[in-house]
Amino acid sequence: MHIQTLLDKLWQQYCHDTPMVETIYKLFLAREKKIVNDHIALRTFNDPRVSISVLAKPFLDAGYIEGGEYHFEIKKLFAKHYEHENPAYPKVFISELLTEKFSIDLQDTVQNILNTISEEYLENPEKLLTRGVSWTPVRYKTYQALLAESEYAAWLYAFGFRANHFTVNVNQLTNMKTIEDVNEFLIQHKIPLNTSGGAIKGTPDELLEQSSTKAFPVKREFEEGFYSIPLAYYEFALRYPKPNGELYSGFVTASADKIFESTDNS
Repeated sequence: MHIQTLLDKLWQQYCHDTPMVETIYKLFLAREKKIVNDHIALRTFNDPRVSISVLAKPFLDAGYIEGGEYHFEIKKLFAKHYEHENPAYPKVFISELLTEKFSIDLQDTVQNILNTISEEYLENPEKLLTRGVSWTPVRYKTYQALLAESEYAAWLYAFGFRANHFTVNVNQLTNMKTIEDVNEFLIQHKIPLNTSGGAIKGTPDELLEQSSTKAFPVKREFEEGFYSIPLAYYEFALRYPKPNGELYSGFVTASADKIFESTDNS
C-alpha cells in the first residue's frame, strides 16, 4: 500500500467515525486557503506483535525516519515520532502502553485481546491500522475494568488501531496566526477544548505550542448494547524556529502528556 493511500484511509476512517472532526475541518477550510496536517497519532500496546516498531514499519518502508522518543512516567507510556524528508507527509507519533507496569488482570486482558487477532492482520500493519478493532467480543464490562486502570488501554480496547487525532499545522494557516486565534475560533463555534494543563500546551521557548478539542463522543456498540464514549479529537500545533532557523519538528513530553487527556471520559 502506498503511504499516501494509507494516510488517506486513516483520514477517511477518522472523519467517518467522528463526523464532528470533518465539520471542524470544513469550518477551517471556509476561512483558510488550505489545511496542512502537522502529524497523526497512533496508539498501541508494547506487545511485540503490535508494538511501535510493528506499526511504524509501513512508514519506515516509505522513507520515514525516527525523529525522537518520549517517556510518560505517570501514564506508563513510551512513544516515538517519525518524519519524512518530504514535508507534504505528516509526522507520525506512535505511543505504546507499558503493560508490565499494570496489574496482572490488565496484562491478562490485553493478552487475551491480542490473541484473537488473526495472522492476516498481524502480518500486515497497513491492514491492522485501517481495520480499527481486530478482536472479538468487545464487552462494556471489560472496557470499564480497563478504564479503572488506564483510559489509554480502555480506548484501545474499544476502538483498536487507528488515528486518534490529526493535527492542523497552524504555521501554514493564512488568517489565524497563533494558537490563541485558533482557540478563539473554536470557542466561537462552541467546540469544547481540552483545558487540562491550560488551553494552550507548551510555550515559544519550548518551540512548540499545541491545543486540542475534547474527544467527541460516539455511540459504540458493545456486546451489552450501545454506550456513548469519547473517540477522536482534533489538535492544532504551532512550531517555532530553532537557532539554525529550521522549525522544531519534535514534541514536548509535558505537553503531549496533557494532549493524551483529550480522550478522557470526564
